[in-house]
Amino acid sequence: MTVTDPTTTQAPVDRCATGQAAHPRPDGQDRYTISEVAALTGLSAHTLRWYERIGLMPDIDRSHTGQRRFTNRDLDWLSLVGKLRLTGMAVADMVRYAELVRAGEHTYEERRQLLLDTREGVRQRIAELQDTLDVLDRKIDFYADSRRAPGRP
Repeated sequence: MTVTDPTTTQAPVDRCATGQAAHPRPDGQDRYTISEVAALTGLSAHTLRWYERIGLMPDIDRSHTGQRRFTNRDLDWLSLVGKLRLTGMAVADMVRYAELVRAGEHTYEERRQLLLDTREGVRQRIAELQDTLDVLDRKIDFYADSRRAPGRP
């Protein structure tokens, strides 16, 4: 979803509407450890470190002792990454998308095309799943009807 502030002439701000509850901490006080992020997202600490290593979660702040400190913005990004994973998007494509986001507004069209291609794949999977569901429904109906057939208890 794109939200535009009518009082400015800047480009629209991209906000991913995921329907999630508010962040656990307000902005400015949002410094989460890797363990807290793992608990909040369901991802393992190993996965979070891997995401950072491959460029999917770059620029994670560090404390003075070197511990990762995640922000609400990082949580939002991880939510989007989770949605992209559910689409079946390849990790390489997710990393490419992250690179495009970091590169700036001039990559909007390439990002859009990447998401359009992903959406088409999702629509194909939904159609396949609907066909599968139709088969299951026919089988369930068959077995339900066979129980009601004459001569059956």
